[in-house]
Amino acid sequence: MTSAAKPNNAVVFQGLPGAYSHLACCEVFPDMHALPAQTFEDMFAAVRKKKAKLAMTPIENSVAGRVADIHRLLPDSGLFIVREYFMRVNHHLLAPKGAKLKSLRLVRSHVHALAQCRDMIRKLGVEAIVHADTAGAAKELAERGDIQEAAIASKLAGEIYGLKSLKANIEDADHNTTRFVVLARRPEKQPKNSGKLVTSFVFRVRNVPAALFKSLGGFATNGVNITKLESYMVDGTFNATQFFADVEGHPEDTNLRLALEELKFFSDEIRILGTYPAATYRQQG
Repeated sequence: MTSAAKPNNAVVFQGLPGAYSHLACCEVFPDMHALPAQTFEDMFAAVRKKKAKLAMTPIENSVAGRVADIHRLLPDSGLFIVREYFMRVNHHLLAPKGAKLKSLRLVRSHVHALAQCRDMIRKLGVEAIVHADTAGAAKELAERGDIQEAAIASKLAGEIYGLKSLKANIEDADHNTTRFVVLARRPEKQPKNSGKLVTSFVFRVRNVPAALFKSLGGFATNGVNITKLESYMVDGTFNATQFFADVEGHPEDTNLRLALEELKFFSDEIRILGTYPAATYRQQG
């Protein structure tokens, strides 16, 4: 954290400056200081220890799926979701000054970014090398200055590390969008009937036949729309499965309240991670 970054006006993200999470921080909170953290655990800790007010983290991508580790780490982070943001991902082919498309022989980036730009990589006929992250690939390329190499990263990364964009919007899919959630130490109270809301929670079902089917029945009979349901293993056992769910509505809405009450009959644990305004992106298309 720099001396200019006051904790109450700071939003922390995982990754190096120029990461897409950094770009999301700048777009959502342009008046706040964006602070990098090496790991997701460090990011969560920065908010818990009041070194930052908020955290910005990706949770899923329309092409790559869910972000590894977040669903496992988020429930035990001690933080709450207070906002969501959908960001269209625009990849740039970055290179040192003097480089040209015809001179490139290899490109480095995160495995997901490389996978999202297969068409361009194939057309250029360059070797794709996996890097730990997009911004890191750009940073190291700037330090080497090799005009035969390129990195796939954000426009912001190019600006930070002094690289030029040889080609913009190189992703294969037009729908390439990442959903981010903003985390805080305390949940934000959302009044009922205050617009379209999303409630996120985790739950575990008992290890009995049809437990998941029965636990979700209350959402169907009460007309609650489940927009996301993810399962993942916990505690290293193949028997106990935890689920992450997003539903439309407020926990105090009659239909959602009844659905959650019914869920309790078949679940060993339910934890609300936050109720927050639905992003306008959900209403598009």
